[in-house]
Amino acid sequence: MAATVGRLDIVATPIGNLADFSQRARDTLLAADLIAAEDTRRTGQMLTLLGISRPLVSLHDHNERARLAPLLERLAAGGRIALVSDAGTPLVSDPGYALVQAAIDGGHLVQAIPGPSAVLAALASAGLPTDRFCFDGFLPVRGRQRETRLQQIAAELRTIVLFEAPHRIVATLNDLAAACGAQRRAAVARELTKTFETVYRGTLGELIENSAQDANFARGEITIVLQGAPEDVPQADEFLRRLLTLLLEELPPPRVAALAAQLTGRKRSDVYELIARRKSVE
Repeated sequence: MAATVGRLDIVATPIGNLADFSQRARDTLLAADLIAAEDTRRTGQMLTLLGISRPLVSLHDHNERARLAPLLERLAAGGRIALVSDAGTPLVSDPGYALVQAAIDGGHLVQAIPGPSAVLAALASAGLPTDRFCFDGFLPVRGRQRETRLQQIAAELRTIVLFEAPHRIVATLNDLAAACGAQRRAAVARELTKTFETVYRGTLGELIENSAQDANFARGEITIVLQGAPEDVPQADEFLRRLLTLLLEELPPPRVAALAAQLTGRKRSDVYELIARRKSVE
C-alpha cells in the first residue's frame, strides 16, 4: 500500500499590520489540522484577532529537532500542518528549515503561501538598487565571526539586507561604517507596516548621526538595507583584509602594518587603524 501523503503549508503572516493577512493565508490556517508556531502565545493572540481557532504546537530553535518525529507522524497519517513564525515568512531568520526538509524527504506536499516579508518591504522602500540583492540575516554578535562577516559584507557588490536588534543597531551601524566607509549609502527601516513605521535613509555616517538625535531610532523591529560595494573597490579591499588575516597569524601588528602598506600602497597609519578595529571586536 502506498504511503499516505500529508501536506505542510508554509504560511506568511503579518509583520505588523493585520490588514496584510491574505484570504488565502486565512483559508490555509482554517483548513490546517495543526498549526506549528514559533511562539504559541503570540500566534494565538493573532489568531484570536483574526477569528481563527486551530490546535497549536510550538516549533522554535530549541525544540525543532524534538518536534520532527510527531509532526512527521501527523503528515504520514495524511494530516495537514501549517507552519508560521512570529511575523513574516517562516524560515527567513526563523525556525522551520529542518521540518520543511524532513517533509520533503518524506515525500509530503510542501507549499508556500506567500505574503508579508520585512526583507522585501525594507528593500522596496530603501531607495537603493534592487536588481541584485542578498539577505544576510543577523550579524554574529562579537568576535572573529563578526569581523569576518563584516569583511564579506564590505566587499559584496549586491545590495545587502540585514536584521538587527534595537539595542545593537547603533553598534552595528558604527561597525558597518568602519568596514565599508561612512559614505556607503544605507537605510534603516523600523516598525514596518505598523503605526510608527519609519525609514531613515542616507550614508552610514548620516544614519549614525540620526541615531544620536532621534530617541525612536533604536525602538521596534529593525531591518537594514546597505548599498553594495562600488565595482572598482572590493577587490583591493578584500585583498587587504585577506592579507591582514594571514600576516596577523605570524607577525606583530606594527610589522604587519608596514608590510601591508608596502604591498597595497595604502598609508601605514590607515592599515594600522584597520588592524586596531579588527582587534577591538575579537
